[in-house]
Amino acid sequence: MPADRRTEGVVEMMLDATRNFDRPLTAERLFGWQAALFPTGYSGLVEVTTGGWRDDAHGPMQVVAGAIGREHVHYRAPPAARIADDMTAFLGWFAAPPAADGLLRAGLAHQWFVTVHPFEDGNGRIARAIADQALAQSEGSPQRFYSMSSQIRRERADYYAVLERTQRGGLDITAWLQWFLACFIRAIDGAEASSTAVLRKADFWQVHEKVVMSKRQQAILNRYLDGFEGHLTARKWATLGKCSPASAQRDIADLVDKGILRRNPGGSKNTSYALI
Repeated sequence: MPADRRTEGVVEMMLDATRNFDRPLTAERLFGWQAALFPTGYSGLVEVTTGGWRDDAHGPMQVVAGAIGREHVHYRAPPAARIADDMTAFLGWFAAPPAADGLLRAGLAHQWFVTVHPFEDGNGRIARAIADQALAQSEGSPQRFYSMSSQIRRERADYYAVLERTQRGGLDITAWLQWFLACFIRAIDGAEASSTAVLRKADFWQVHEKVVMSKRQQAILNRYLDGFEGHLTARKWATLGKCSPASAQRDIADLVDKGILRRNPGGSKNTSYALI
């Protein structure tokens, strides 16, 4: 299945979870989310049941990783015979007036759903969507500048590790909730940094909107504003602009004259530039 179709399914699910945060979370809605993740009915080469809970027809549901012959079982889910009752309890709890803080409720919902593991595939992605819906409900708005789902994906190794430890333990999920709350803080911090960079870039172009620049100058300044490793030098300018060193020097000198760039202290062989 093309990657864009898989991506479209995830996007559709996440938009439904956040934009329609006030809609009840039902089995039918979850079936629709999972079907959107597997529009062909296959996960890779493996056929996946959609539109219903797993039935364990091919044996117990296990989360396994590792090469063939060296597999590691991260988690064994409850038997399929329990799923209907377990999901009825979960959906009833989710529909009831929140008895916990919004963040804790989101963490509980995620952990509860992924522990039941009601589908053959897609449980983790759906659990993250449920957590995002719970957060949108707690904030009373579909608009958020951060994404817990994206942050969890960035920290997937730690995520799976703490989830495995929690699921192998007893009923105490304190460690999971502590990790979830810390992950939320990192999501906020990351979004704040991204927002600051976007606003800085917008402010720069607003201030210099009347300055005449070539398309190459504009493109390279945009790359600089987006952030890249190291200093801005003539050599790097030539590489990014696919131009000669002489053209790079002329571009830079022009921007220095216009009060946009300044030369950093240093010798001629290490000359670098920064925005004023």
